[in-house]
Amino acid sequence: MSDQKPKGTFSTLKATGDWLYRKGEYKKAIESYTTALTLNPNDKTCFVGRSKCYLKMGQHEDAFEDAEASLKEDKTYFEGLYQKAEALYYMGEFAFALVFYHRGQKLRPQKEEVRLGIQKAQEAIENSIGSPSSVKLEIKGDLTFFQKDEERTQPISAIQHLTTEKKQQTQKTPKNEKTTKQLLGEFYSDKKFLENLLKDEDLVKRKTKGGERLQDVIQSCLNNLDTYAEFWSQEKPACTREQERKPAQQKCHKPRHSALSEPAQFLLKSLDDIDAELTSGNAEGSLEKAEEVMKIMQGWSEKEVPNKKEVLGRLHSCIGSALIDLGDMDKALNHHQKDLELAEQCKLPDATSRALENIGRIYAEIGQFSQAIDIWEKKIPLVRVGLEKTWLFHEIGWCYLELNRHEEARDYGVRSVAAADEIAHEKWQIHANVLVAQSEFKLGNFESCVSHFERALTHAKLQEDNAAVDAIQKALDEAKQNLPQ
Repeated sequence: MSDQKPKGTFSTLKATGDWLYRKGEYKKAIESYTTALTLNPNDKTCFVGRSKCYLKMGQHEDAFEDAEASLKEDKTYFEGLYQKAEALYYMGEFAFALVFYHRGQKLRPQKEEVRLGIQKAQEAIENSIGSPSSVKLEIKGDLTFFQKDEERTQPISAIQHLTTEKKQQTQKTPKNEKTTKQLLGEFYSDKKFLENLLKDEDLVKRKTKGGERLQDVIQSCLNNLDTYAEFWSQEKPACTREQERKPAQQKCHKPRHSALSEPAQFLLKSLDDIDAELTSGNAEGSLEKAEEVMKIMQGWSEKEVPNKKEVLGRLHSCIGSALIDLGDMDKALNHHQKDLELAEQCKLPDATSRALENIGRIYAEIGQFSQAIDIWEKKIPLVRVGLEKTWLFHEIGWCYLELNRHEEARDYGVRSVAAADEIAHEKWQIHANVLVAQSEFKLGNFESCVSHFERALTHAKLQEDNAAVDAIQKALDEAKQNLPQ
């Protein structure tokens, strides 16, 4: 009997599960979805269907696990993201739920259930604890879903350079608060709520098992809202928007996104698709899509796309990043330099910072360390986020170390340590302390070298990073041999 094949076809079993769910027979629906999954183990719609059933039955963690499974192959699957947010909400993880409702909103801004999800998550946070400062997040189970695409640091080595993947770039934010409120419309309250969460020092420093702080995830959501506001700000002049505001209020409450022109809608979706391809590891697909969109944009006038140069700059950046992943550094450098030119023409500090980072990264990877330093030092005044600061100081210091300029390497390493300590980021506390220790070893300052290796070792043990612990311990033992007896 154990070898008997499931009765019925996959489509029949799935349809039966859907029908039983609608009838409220959740246990039977789970059985049908489970049987269907034996025929097609990777079907994301079945995982979502079964997750919904588990949620109705109060089995919230099972619901969360199935929602996660539905996103295994496609991190941008809307139904899976929404179901994950729902599961987190009913698990009592309201702040995390809020983040994923916002991610769903980015993909499907017109979906009313996402808006309701954001609203109920906000109310739950406010009602249960009175203010964001009282939010307590218990990290339960495997929350590797918070591992950021743009910051995956490799295992540390005490004698090798630590490389990092590209970090997500922030978009230009309208400076005038009144203008921002106009542009975002009903989404403005979401923006303010997220900004208030960011002000809570205790909350934003909380980490997941992957080592990422909630601050970085919330900031990502804010960046998405800023992107939308920036595109909308380019669609019509402020006076036109003001004239249209009152008539619009008399209509049904539709998201502002519906007012976007076709080019803007196309570009927003295309840029998301390009980023998704790159972060999923499909550099060729990202490159092909970006080049296709760039060709289409060349045929549009600045009247159709008022911020055409800005978008072209971002496309050059996407193409350059894909080419880096594909190993074509010469072409990548050319595209990132075009991104820099456009950013400087348009006087966009965030885009300038992005381009400088990528150009420096290319120079560092091809061994042109002096050029990398020159480029990255221009980026320093533009850095606003603590994580970016500690990364930048570390990379500049490492380049100086490669050039045997050990004092400069140490000084930048010390700055990286300070920035990492400020944001309590354990992974970068490891990297930065190792850099200082390496520099002090070369300078013959063995007591300081040992001290910094010991600090790095402590953080590595807290991270349970066995590879880092082994490498640092070996370097530490070697350094101790040089201490005066």
